[in-house]
Amino acid sequence: MDSNHQRSICHMSLGTNDLVRAKQFYQPLLATLDIELVSQYEHALAFGKGYPEFWVQIPFDKAPASAGNGTHVGFVAKNKQQVKNFYQQAISLGGKCNGKPGSRPEYGEPYYGCFIIEPDGNKIEASFWDFELAKIIYAK
Repeated sequence: MDSNHQRSICHMSLGTNDLVRAKQFYQPLLATLDIELVSQYEHALAFGKGYPEFWVQIPFDKAPASAGNGTHVGFVAKNKQQVKNFYQQAISLGGKCNGKPGSRPEYGEPYYGCFIIEPDGNKIEASFWDFELAKIIYAK
């Protein structure tokens, strides 16, 4: 496997109490970042770019799903417009704002992102890292 295909994380999952609602939320939302539904099961949905990297599922133990305190999932955007589109789509699908699209210098000057609380209470993010700006800033 060449270095372009090595991963630090194979996949991750969030629990849901309503798989139908989760699909209605995540499928159009993740499409704003060119992420597709790649697998669907009775108990789970898997999204990715040709490979199931992000899962939304009924918890294995059948106990109610709950959001983790201090946990969030960050999705990669290709540009600032994708971050804005992700945010607008999330809000239109019932997500709650947890930070509007914008720069966050405390995360680094090249960072631009937004934060959402999705219908099950999980925290998600879309962010763009401006590599060209990073080259200029960090070359000093």
